[in-house]
This record gives sequence, structure tokens and C-alpha cells, in this order.
Amino acid sequence: MLGTTAGCHRLWSHRAYKAKWPMKLILTIFQTAAFQGPIYVWVRDHRVHHKFTDTNADPYNARRGFFFSHVGWLLIRKHPDVLKKGAMLDCKDLKQDPFVVFQRKWYAFLMPFCCFILPTLIPCWAWNETLSNAWHLIICSLCLNLNMTFSVNSVAHIWGTKPYDKSISPVNNTGVSFVTLGEGWHNYHHVFPWDYKTAELGNYTLDFATVFIDLFAFLGLAYDLKTVHIDIVKKRILQNQHMNNKISYKE
Repeated sequence: MLGTTAGCHRLWSHRAYKAKWPMKLILTIFQTAAFQGPIYVWVRDHRVHHKFTDTNADPYNARRGFFFSHVGWLLIRKHPDVLKKGAMLDCKDLKQDPFVVFQRKWYAFLMPFCCFILPTLIPCWAWNETLSNAWHLIICSLCLNLNMTFSVNSVAHIWGTKPYDKSISPVNNTGVSFVTLGEGWHNYHHVFPWDYKTAELGNYTLDFATVFIDLFAFLGLAYDLKTVHIDIVKKRILQNQHMNNKISYKE
């Protein structure tokens, strides 16, 4: 999950902070073990999602229903608009990142090793776990991790609150934040995507990914952490409330 949240999402997708090579190496290994595709593909799709949210160009368009945004988008061909708009995005930063380039080139070999082989063999070697138990626990953990990640695209676009922008589908959902280490403050995140915390008003309660990044910042391996001043956050809340009141008055 950290490879996805602190790595693919906050570091590579939104460039909300910068990381030195030891942290990038750790996050690359974590992300490879997450079984969610190469970093390059993950980031490209996510950038398209943010730029064209709730349109046909959105890879996991929530307006096509819960099942589609959760897992259905992986089971069918991408909408032509996704391919068209995705080709227009600037991904030069990814093509210049040696960790992203290396992982993408060797993903077919690295993923099985990091995701299936090594996690299965370590329990067998270290504490004499049976091969069957080790293998099936890996499969169960992967299914759990994938569905928790997918909940950001589905649950966090349907059920929750919209304190920052009522006009978009992303919502704040505490449950999603709990299972994804802090990715559930989604209404906030779509308004302030560059905030490395992705959480409202510095909320650390359910945001272990932020604690992880802060730890590496303390060690000097993460730097240039971008965030939003609390006054700007509060101003945005008031603007959203004002707009809601105008809409209610017109109705």
C-alpha cells in the first residue's frame, strides 16, 4: 500500500514531494510487490483521471457506476477518449526517472519475483511455514490490498462528504482513509492534488502514508514537501458553503 500511496500517487503522479534514491528504491520495490502494473502506466492513468475526472477520458469514470470504477475498467478495453487524452499528457519526468524506466523495462521479471516468489519463499525459509499456507496467504493479501486501493476510485467517488467542492464526484470518506493509509480525503485531494498529505487540515489520524513520508524527511531522504496553508483550506471551505447556499436559494 505504501508503494501505491507514498510512491505512485504522491511522489510520481503529483510530484507532491521529492525523494532521494534510497527512498525511491524502497518505494519501487514496494510498488512492484503491489501487483498494480508498472509505475509509468499507473501514473499516466492517474494523471488522466485527475485532468478529465468524470468524463469518458477518465480511465475509472465513477459516473459509469460502482462496479466499473472499482474493477470493471480493468476488464474491458479503454474508452477511445482515454487513449486520445492520455497521449496528450506530458510524462517526460517519468521517462527521465531511472527507477521508473528500469522497472517498466523489467517489470515482467521483477513483478513475479517481488510479488509472488519471494514473499512465498521467505516464510518457508524463515519460520518453516508450509508452501501451501504461504502461497495462499500471499494471494489473499493481494486481493485485499487491490480492493482497498480500488475503493479510492469507487467508494471515495460515491459515499461521503464534499466540504471543498460539491460539483465533483470525489468525496471525503473516513473508511477509505483507514484501509488505504490516508487516501480517503478525496474531495480535498481533487481540489488540492499537490498536497503531499492528501489530507484535510493536517489530519494525521488515518494517514500513515504521511507519517511514512515525514519519517523519511526527518532522515533527509524526502524533501520539498508541498502543502496548502490552513488559511487557504478554510477559505475554500467557506467558498464551497457559499456556493451551496446560492444553489439552495435558487432551488
